[in-house]
Formats: sequence, structure tokens, C-alpha cells
Amino acid sequence: MDEKNVIKLSPLRPVVGKAIITIIVIALAALIAFQSFTIISAGHRGVVLQLGAVQPKVLDEGLHFKIPFIQTVIPMEVRVQKSETSQTSASRDLQTVSTTIAVNHHLDANNVNKLYQQVGFEYGSRIVDPAIAEALKAVTAQYTAEELVSKRSEVSTKVKEVLAQKLSAYHIILDEINIREFMFSEEFNRAIEAKQVAEQQALKSKLDLERIKIEKEQEITKAQAQAEALRLQKQEVTPELIQLRQIEAQLEAIRRWDGKLPNVTGGATPFIQVENK
Repeated sequence: MDEKNVIKLSPLRPVVGKAIITIIVIALAALIAFQSFTIISAGHRGVVLQLGAVQPKVLDEGLHFKIPFIQTVIPMEVRVQKSETSQTSASRDLQTVSTTIAVNHHLDANNVNKLYQQVGFEYGSRIVDPAIAEALKAVTAQYTAEELVSKRSEVSTKVKEVLAQKLSAYHIILDEINIREFMFSEEFNRAIEAKQVAEQQALKSKLDLERIKIEKEQEITKAQAQAEALRLQKQEVTPELIQLRQIEAQLEAIRRWDGKLPNVTGGATPFIQVENK
């Protein structure tokens, strides 16, 4: 009975073997086809590795052919990236300066293969962060603590120039930086506050002194004008002017007289002079 079953099943073995081989071939073909193409997403570039060696060609966005099992494509993001770090440095007058700086940068799309070959994926911690620290320290050492506050825009421009130069050596392009407020020690802050108060008081005293000086000059000018007016009036006084003023005074008295003689007896009429002609 067993021998008959073996005889009956033996013709099926070649068919099964062929089916398995066919499936394997199809699977290998599908795998090869899948490995022959790669897609580069938007905002990325492809670094081609051929048996581990970086190739000079950089793949743009889209669908690309590659040699299966021989070439590997590494995607590298070329969109703007942000690095934000807190840094501590020293000013020219040896004051400790703390600040937070935010840096926007992106990879040079045409040279991502060189960056990958030199640095790899960890370019942020290996290149960008150390370059930020070095640039900030190099620039803040050129200014006093007070100048870092008063010339913040100038400091930011210099940091950007130094940092851009450092990053460009590794095919990283600097877009923009943002330096937040500089922070100093409590002792320095108190010293700055005291100096500002003293400067304000000195300015107030100076303004008060200038005001007093102006008022004094105004009084002197006014007194000089009054003295000059009196001198001119004295020069213009003549006997005829005195007589005219007397006549005007008598006429004013007559105009105001109510027709009644004064009750006081004795003496002459106070304001009427009669001359015989």
C-alpha cells in the first residue's frame, strides 16, 4: 500500500519544484525592480553611495534609477533648519555674558555629498553648535558689557559674519541669527543701575544750572532795559514838559470837580489859579 502511494505521488514532485523556482524568480525580479529605483522627497537631496563610496552626483527631488545592491541613496534635508543654544562668554572688560542665540541655516544642495562625506548626519552637534559658540565668544570679547547692550545690532551683524564664514567651510549656508537679550551678573546690573541714576541726576543738575543761568541773564537784560528807559526819559524831561504835565493835572481836577467847595476853611482854592491880565 505504501509503495503504491509513493508511486502515485512521485510524478507531482517536478511540478512542485518548478512552482517553487518560479515563485523565487518572481520574488527576486520584484526585489531587483524595487531596488532599482529610489524617490527623493521634497526639500531633500540624495547622496549616492556605491559600495560605500560617496559619488560626485547629487540626486534632486523625484524618481531616480540606481544599481540594485550596489548603490545606496542617503536622503539629506536641505530646507531651513533652526538651532537654538544658550551660550556664556566674556566681554572685553571681563564681565560674564549669558545669552540665547537662535540660528537659521540650510545645507548647500549642490554639496550635500561632501558634507555627508566629511561630517555625516550629526553636523548640527559637530559643526553648527560649536561654530555658534566660537563666533559669539570671538565677537563679545571685542566689546565692553555696556557696549554689548547699546550696540546690539552691530554685535549681531558681526556674529553673523563670523558664523557664516565658519559654516560655509562645511557647505552650510547661514540664513539669519537672532540674539536675545544679554544677561549679566547681579553685581554688574546693580552697578549699571547706579550709574544710570547718577547720570540722570547729573543731567538734571546741569539742566537746572542752565535754567538758572538763563533766568539770571533774562533778569539782567530786563534791568538793563528798564535803566535805559529811565535814562531816556530823564533826558527828555524839559521845563515845558513839566508845565504841560501841571496843566494836564489841573484840567483833570476840574473835570472831576463836583461844583462844591471843600469844607476846610482857610487856604486857597486847591486847583484854580487866576492870573490878572
